[in-house]
Amino acid sequence: MSSLTSVELNFLVFRYLHESGFIHSAFTLGYEAGIHKSNFDGNMVPPGALIKFVQKGLQYMEMEANLSNNEVDIDEDFSFFQPLDLISKDVKELQDMLRERKRKERDREKERDRSKENDKEVEREHEADRNRARERDRHEKQKEREREREKIEREKEREREKIEREKEREREKIERESFERERDRLKLEKEREMEREREREKIEREKSQEKQLGDADRDMVIDQSDKENAAELEHSRATEPMDIVMPATSQTSHIPSSDVRILEGHTSEVCACAWSPSASLLASGSGDATARIWSIPEGSFKSGLHTGRSINALILKHAKGKSSEKSKDVTTLDWNGEGTLLATGSCDGQARIWTSNGDLISTLSKHKGPIFSLKWNKKGDYLLTGSVDRTAVVWDVKAEEWKQQFEFHSGPTLDVDWRNNVSFATSSTDSMIYLCKIGETRPVKVFAGHQGEVNCVKWDPTGTLLASCSDDSTAKIWNIKQNSFVHDLREHAKEIYTIRWSPTGQGTNNPNKQLTLASASFDSTVKLWDAELGKMLCSFNGHREPVYSLAFSPNGEYIASGSLDRSIHIWSIKEGKIVKTYTGNGGIFEVCWNKEGTKIAACFADNSVCVLDFRM
Repeated sequence: MSSLTSVELNFLVFRYLHESGFIHSAFTLGYEAGIHKSNFDGNMVPPGALIKFVQKGLQYMEMEANLSNNEVDIDEDFSFFQPLDLISKDVKELQDMLRERKRKERDREKERDRSKENDKEVEREHEADRNRARERDRHEKQKEREREREKIEREKEREREKIEREKEREREKIERESFERERDRLKLEKEREMEREREREKIEREKSQEKQLGDADRDMVIDQSDKENAAELEHSRATEPMDIVMPATSQTSHIPSSDVRILEGHTSEVCACAWSPSASLLASGSGDATARIWSIPEGSFKSGLHTGRSINALILKHAKGKSSEKSKDVTTLDWNGEGTLLATGSCDGQARIWTSNGDLISTLSKHKGPIFSLKWNKKGDYLLTGSVDRTAVVWDVKAEEWKQQFEFHSGPTLDVDWRNNVSFATSSTDSMIYLCKIGETRPVKVFAGHQGEVNCVKWDPTGTLLASCSDDSTAKIWNIKQNSFVHDLREHAKEIYTIRWSPTGQGTNNPNKQLTLASASFDSTVKLWDAELGKMLCSFNGHREPVYSLAFSPNGEYIASGSLDRSIHIWSIKEGKIVKTYTGNGGIFEVCWNKEGTKIAACFADNSVCVLDFRM
């Protein structure tokens, strides 16, 4: 018996449901089975067809089960009928139909068997061969397509790598050119500063000759000079009440040579210096591809010689042999909180970690350009570096490997500063400031507002306020809870190179003193700001050239500033005047206080480092 189609079965069930009174079920089945769309003729099906069909099927199964082996023909006859034939015809009619069909089928079968018996086996073999051939062809074509795809992918990958290499070379070229331009600019500034120094020396010589005049002439010159200074001071007070102008040179304010130690040994300009937070050790970094750790005697210098020859120094070489490659310039350095490790960054893009005994323990390589800034977190387990390659990298110091690289800036990264042990701020030539966090792939916060390169960023002692300064001649104070700056500090006339928070207020050793911010500018001034109100408290106008560095004393009562005019001025914030001053033989790039506040170190463009005794 041939199979009952789904359309026929659906119709039988539909008719059964309809006849049994299941009208809703019949409608649902008819709708879902699409019975009204079929070309099946329902008039051929008598009432109760499904029941009859089931009954006759049971009868057929009963007959089949009771047939003997010699009645096989009858069993085969029933296999030729359609289901509706079994329902609509009686047994005699079925037997007549069966005999007629069987006779015709036997005749056709005999004819087919005679003509095709031999061909079947051959055809089966041929078909098997064709199938095997088709399968082989399919596999070969599949393999060929796979090889072609792999070839195309390899070519695409090579092309992508080639394009990426080209882009990387172009970026490196741009960064090298940017760095070389900056170096040339600094060189030009240095040459100009030397020219100005020669001019000042000429003026000094002329003044020295004037001092050889008689007593009357000298008194007249001094009297005239005093009048001019008094007039200038009076004019300054009338036009800018908050300005603090350096008074006429006073012999009492000059730091005597007995209170100075000149540390000699570097063979190129000294760019950075930093005191150890736990010992009387001073680190310095130079363009001669070395850093040095100087052991500074404690106590006053007056008890001994003041030349640098008696002070021991450990030399931390960044280049092999006697080479002083410019790519090895030491640009930045920082001690960890315990004073046991010193980190240095250089123009070769590598950060190095040294012990306080001068032993190199780690060389950290990831950057593709000079490192301009480098900071330890307070815990001392991570080191943060910022580079000309536009990225900042957090290093796992214990594992001696990079933990995460942050690639957000579109220009060289100029400064970095930790907010806490896991988050930090970065600034760049692209005028943007990003707040980043270890583990995050996007900036936690973006501070946009500057219109020029952002040279420096510093968090206040509580990690709530961030100060920034820029080539746009402004400094800004940002709050972590706001998206825009809180205060816009606009009193400077030229680029602001650096800023520092006072070690006062909440979160410091001087909690009862007011929190202030100091800024140093190319307009030759240092300005002090009220951090809460964003107002200028005073302007220190004693320098004659750009001010590159400043530092608060640990008690927050004094500010030391260093300028290209070769002078270090120490200002009393309370008295509003210079209390000490020292003039060296080159421009000053950085100044810093020791932890006791009794000594000030400064690094000079004439390859020297000076340490000054400070006691009031």
